[in-house]
Amino acid sequence: MTPRHSRLHQPAVGLLPRHYLIGEGVSVPELLSAPLSSFGGQPATLMAAAPVRQRSGPGGQRAQLPPCYYEGYLEKRGPKEKASRRLWTCLCGNSLYFFNNAKDTHYVEKLDLSGFVSLKDDCSRDRNLEAARLILQMKDGETKLTAPNLESRELWKGFLYSVIDLNVPSYLTLLPGQLQMLQEVVDKERARRRSRNPARAPPSPLSVPLVGEIPPCFRPVSRTEAEVLLERHPDCGNMLLRPGRDGCSLAVTTRQDLNGSVFRHYRVTQRDQGGYVIDVENPIPCATLHEVIDALVEKTAGTLQPFLLEEPYEENITYVSANDENGERILHTAPSSPLPRAPVLPPKQDRWSSSSPLSRSPAPDRRILTSPVPASPSNPMRRLILSPSPLTQTLNEELKMKLEKRRASQE
Repeated sequence: MTPRHSRLHQPAVGLLPRHYLIGEGVSVPELLSAPLSSFGGQPATLMAAAPVRQRSGPGGQRAQLPPCYYEGYLEKRGPKEKASRRLWTCLCGNSLYFFNNAKDTHYVEKLDLSGFVSLKDDCSRDRNLEAARLILQMKDGETKLTAPNLESRELWKGFLYSVIDLNVPSYLTLLPGQLQMLQEVVDKERARRRSRNPARAPPSPLSVPLVGEIPPCFRPVSRTEAEVLLERHPDCGNMLLRPGRDGCSLAVTTRQDLNGSVFRHYRVTQRDQGGYVIDVENPIPCATLHEVIDALVEKTAGTLQPFLLEEPYEENITYVSANDENGERILHTAPSSPLPRAPVLPPKQDRWSSSSPLSRSPAPDRRILTSPVPASPSNPMRRLILSPSPLTQTLNEELKMKLEKRRASQE
């Protein structure tokens, strides 16, 4: 018969309640103090992840945080951390708050998403085959996150992109109900940001008209959005033109790499007499906005280059139509074959054009035409003399010589 103490090493996880499963933030003393009835009368393996040590420092009360859009356990490893820690993660507003467990009221870490650069999947394998990793790239480094499974990772990506871009991502594999949840999050976050900054002027459009043609590196974005654009797409250039905060001026944002990203912002104001000026220590007057960009490129010896982001365009023409039988709306792709051209009619010929056979006149003969009527200034019928050909001249000379010889012989 098997001793009783050896049965403690036989797992019976299926008999445990959900909140007593391994890794749910429940400490070992809590498991030991739990009644046997909660375990279904069966001994089980009493294992739990070691609780995360409470960090010193002030942590905000959960009730004072922005509204929570999504939460769950994630394994997190920051830029300066050597090991991952399993923390209860809450997406509140535009920040991630990390707690030791779901019951804690004070967060131990906060990650502000305003410095977001990129978010991509980490395909490296984990000891847990069902786990799915993420790499969250921020301005100050990358943070690695691990979700329990692929579905959870896709949902986390959806909530993060919705809060950061204030737009529901259409390239993720999500259900219609989940997309509806993300749309509600976008609406709530937009309303929250408007309530926080009610007096802030929108970055675009400008309240003053622009003079001349707008350079292609102009982007109607804010200062922070300009930095994010330059950080995400370093190959597209490192200088862009944008509206100023006051709505009455412009600004040029530049990015260079010096042990990290270095951003600079230059004010461009419009002069009353026309043109623009770059407001630096020695102001640089420019006639147009194109000259503003050219001046900065010239002053930096070509180090600064205009930001030209190639927007994606559709390769095929698509349209939506409803099915006549069931009324279902379907997206169709228009045929790519070229449309047949209409037959081209021959050009209409003018009645008196030179190409008409009736209007053709025979080529003039190069012979000498002599009119029987004597030519005189008062007579309209004059002798028409054409320039003789070389053969005619030769024959005339020969006849003249023969006539002279005959006259000489007769004499």
